[in-house]
Amino acid sequence: MFKRLCAVTAAALLTVASYAAAVEMREGHPTTYTVQRGDTLWDIAGRFLSKPWLWPEIWQANPQIENPHRIYPGDVISLAYLDGRAVVQTTQAGPRSEPAITTVPLSDIEALLRQSSVVAEFEDLPHVVSIEEGHLRGVDGQIAYVRGLEGASVGDTIMLVRPTHHFRLPASRRITNTIPTELDFRGDEAYRDVRSAWGRDLARGESLGYELTRQSLARITQVQGEVALALLVDGTAEVRPGDRAVPAEAQPYDDGFLPQAPTSIPDHAAVIGIADAGLAGGPKSVIALSVGSADGVKNGTVFSTWRPGEAVPDDVMHANRIAAARDKVQLPDEFNGRAMVFRTFDRVSYALVMDSIRPTQIGDTLKAPDATQ
Repeated sequence: MFKRLCAVTAAALLTVASYAAAVEMREGHPTTYTVQRGDTLWDIAGRFLSKPWLWPEIWQANPQIENPHRIYPGDVISLAYLDGRAVVQTTQAGPRSEPAITTVPLSDIEALLRQSSVVAEFEDLPHVVSIEEGHLRGVDGQIAYVRGLEGASVGDTIMLVRPTHHFRLPASRRITNTIPTELDFRGDEAYRDVRSAWGRDLARGESLGYELTRQSLARITQVQGEVALALLVDGTAEVRPGDRAVPAEAQPYDDGFLPQAPTSIPDHAAVIGIADAGLAGGPKSVIALSVGSADGVKNGTVFSTWRPGEAVPDDVMHANRIAAARDKVQLPDEFNGRAMVFRTFDRVSYALVMDSIRPTQIGDTLKAPDATQ
């Protein structure tokens, strides 16, 4: 991702609340629809509802759907509405011979669900000091020497992760191009994101957390003093000195997300990273947001992303450049698309771009999913 990451906290199965709001259906929608292979709940709702994040409304007219996160190819679902309210009608369930349809294509985010995490601090975590026979990198079948695993026992399984990026708020709300700061093997900031003519460091705003990337699982084979020997198993990348050790836990995760509008949006809410260190993202891209559970964000929270409008001089009204610069016109923000959160930490969350009309970039602001300006 901004590379890949660590441990996943088990998520509780989301339940569905009944919505009181009336539903706006697209013109010409049918009264029933047969679920097709390759559909997602968001796709179906986007085809027939004006607000696709309100697809739980569809369930009100479909009592045959026992689990709202499980519909199957061949299911016939009712799309009958009167004055914006669901009309319950008899439909049928399809065969259960194929995998269930999910909210989003899990193949786009499964790796991150299993391998990504953001932590406030990592300096006190146990760390790899060396690889067997002095190798610079270690792979499956080799031994990593880990310092600081007090209390570890032979047979324990650990996860080795790498601090890769430091997420920060921009130093100023006027600065929207700050990128996550890369970390070196010690976890120190490898460089500063200097983009101004005056050499100011634009990435010195408030810390939001450090991204950790899963490198490998390892099994403790020997403990001697403060050093443990860990046999690398099930690696997704090479291990090197400086990688950190965390407990390896079972990683079940919820594959159903209940779309919902945010209860509130703080002023600092913005896109702070694009998957794979990209400069821009489109539909099905993973993005990092500067809000998390501390801001009331939950898995399933839907935001719209907006390109901040610039303040431009009015050279038409003013021939004098200085006068034009003093009389700047604030351009409006421009809508990009919508993204749904699927992984939440304290100050940072990851979201999947569900639909867009222009690329999503670092510095784009977050608003309510149905915001108009």
